[in-house]
Amino acid sequence: MSNFPTVPRGKRGYDPEQVDEFLEQARAAFDGRAKGLGATDIRRVAFDLIKDGYEPGMVDAALERLEDVFAGRERQAARSELGEKEWLGRARELAQVIVNRLNRPERERFSRVNVLKLGYAIDEVDRFSERLIRYFSEGVPISVEDVRTVTFRAQRGGYSEAQVDLLLDSVTDVMLAVR
Repeated sequence: MSNFPTVPRGKRGYDPEQVDEFLEQARAAFDGRAKGLGATDIRRVAFDLIKDGYEPGMVDAALERLEDVFAGRERQAARSELGEKEWLGRARELAQVIVNRLNRPERERFSRVNVLKLGYAIDEVDRFSERLIRYFSEGVPISVEDVRTVTFRAQRGGYSEAQVDLLLDSVTDVMLAVR
């Protein structure tokens, strides 16, 4: 059983059974009793919202710390397996792919959804993309937390959420790799 606070009575929070089960899987993976769970899995996990569930902000913060720990272990294992030079080369390659995407013209950085469907607000994504460009090209600080928690309004005919989310996951991977 976790020690997460629950939301106020009648409010919706993360399903405690799902959270506890996932955290047990993470403990087993961390202790070497199970395989197959990594930092990316922790970043992408989602839980149902139910009445009187766990406080989402507290669970999310714990998951971010857990992701950092798993990413650190994965980074160490990759460095040992590949060697420092090869490992850094791969991180640079991924960073270059990200930069190439972000350097596309504004309003053309990602595919758009049909005008009848909702996607991410183009102007908001482009503004955040500019921050990422400055991070990669000029070293202007931006935190992993900023990337993990960025949200965009919905817009008809907006950018494809799947493409934007995949890029943000890749940015997080690079940032965690070079910590």
